[in-house]
Amino acid sequence: MNNILLLFITLLFSSLVSSGYLEYDQDVLLPKDWTHVGRVDPSEEVELIFALKQQNLELLEETLRLVSDPGSAQYGKHLSLQEVASLVRPSELTQKVVRRWLQAHGVSNCRTVRTQDFLQCTMTAELAEVLLPGSSFHRYVRDRRSIVRSSAPYSVHEEVHQHLDFVGGLHRVPPREKDVRVKHRPSKGEVHLGVTPAILRARYNLTAADVGSGQNNSQAVAQFLEQYYHPADLAEFMAMFGRTFPHHSEVDRVVGTQGGGKAGLEASLDIEYIMSTGANVSTWVFTNPGRHESQEPFLQWMVLLSNMSDLPWVHTISYGDDEDSLSTAYMMRLNTEFMKAGVRGISLLFASGDSGAGCRHQGKDKNTFRPSFPASSPYVTTVGGTTFKNPFKVTYEVTHYISGGGFSNVFKMPDYQASAVEGYLKSVTATLPPQSYFNTSGRAYPDMAALSDNYWVVSNRVPIPWVSGTSASTPVVGGMLSLINGQRLSKGLPALGFLNPRLYKLKGQGLFDVTEGCHQGCLDEQVQGKGFCAAPSWDPVTGWGTPNYPALLAALLS
Repeated sequence: MNNILLLFITLLFSSLVSSGYLEYDQDVLLPKDWTHVGRVDPSEEVELIFALKQQNLELLEETLRLVSDPGSAQYGKHLSLQEVASLVRPSELTQKVVRRWLQAHGVSNCRTVRTQDFLQCTMTAELAEVLLPGSSFHRYVRDRRSIVRSSAPYSVHEEVHQHLDFVGGLHRVPPREKDVRVKHRPSKGEVHLGVTPAILRARYNLTAADVGSGQNNSQAVAQFLEQYYHPADLAEFMAMFGRTFPHHSEVDRVVGTQGGGKAGLEASLDIEYIMSTGANVSTWVFTNPGRHESQEPFLQWMVLLSNMSDLPWVHTISYGDDEDSLSTAYMMRLNTEFMKAGVRGISLLFASGDSGAGCRHQGKDKNTFRPSFPASSPYVTTVGGTTFKNPFKVTYEVTHYISGGGFSNVFKMPDYQASAVEGYLKSVTATLPPQSYFNTSGRAYPDMAALSDNYWVVSNRVPIPWVSGTSASTPVVGGMLSLINGQRLSKGLPALGFLNPRLYKLKGQGLFDVTEGCHQGCLDEQVQGKGFCAAPSWDPVTGWGTPNYPALLAALLS
């Protein structure tokens, strides 16, 4: 781009409020726990993701409903990536307008995906600020991690605005590393059971023969927030805890780049428990340290899914953020990405979070519960947490007080769960929190649960006890669904895909109902630290309950 043209564009776009430019619904800007370092050098590169408007979203949603509903003639007739691309691909006009806009500003280093609905472009910060008036790129640090984000809202020309859902890489910041809790060490003389693969197999009735055997089955975990696993930890974990059942001791494929340094407790937990529950199943790890400080790892993962035709059938993700910290436009687009995965037969499992019902403080006597996303998405299966009634024995399970759950303030309740949620609300009317705390018409979660308390994990070659969080329960459920997929595929049946419509039709069949305990909520006079409570059938703390593997297998094979 010559200097005269650059000067002209700079002058033309310099006013954020000038006519012809529109702002997007944008996320909350940088939280206070990031330290501002300063404005980035104008020549420094940033990488932005342009989410192009897709087509046929209503048809995509209806297709997902049909292929996921066991009562439909289309059940299990999943689409290929190419078929998904043909369905949602942006119009020719959208693609031309966006590309010409980028090219007119001298942005040429772009790559697309197979579905053609994302463009990833690298440019200088100076050029990005011209392209997106109002944006101003600065560096921030927290916990030795550095990111580059815009400190102000951005806008685009109104002719382009209608062709984009959002531009990624400007505002969203990684949430703090998920709170994988390590409890205090018991005093001398105390006995503690501790959850290991053998304990999980005993509780959920998995035998030594309940392991994977098929060649066309695989599972995956996705890691963000600079979380990495160490192969030596996995090998040691399996040597310690995997002696009673056939298993793999190595990950088959790493997508992305494993960072150096210490292993993350979160990553170690995810890998070790999906591979010991979904034993002998080929396992992938998606990891994204980010090539640029401007990258958003979660969004990068979603873009990857749109660009890979061969993917594992089950993905478990221990990642989330408060709904109210994200823009509706961003969440709606991610919902579309979840639907794109679901119509391909991919099961996405998200941890429900470790803050119970959560709490948003909005002034005196104005607290509300605080739902988490993607846990609140209607298009994923969300997994809550439980603990043993008696921690010294393999007994029945009760609510783990940290188990995330509640009702979305953004997404309406999907039809597949309306009856179950209505039944819960009617049966516990007398003990419900005040309705000002939650949205009774929102998507309710979790959908199911598993043990989330007192796990043993090997990390950095050290066995660590008493690790807790729904980061534990989610890969455990994912591993069992992978085993069920293996059985289905061996019988010529399709993969489970988006599980929720079928799960809610089972009405708890194949699951241990959890009926005791409450999770945490706002610590105030009205609810006094209590959120929702477990109840017979579905509830917003443990969903339908925890897996009884042989019964769930039978129910999902029929």
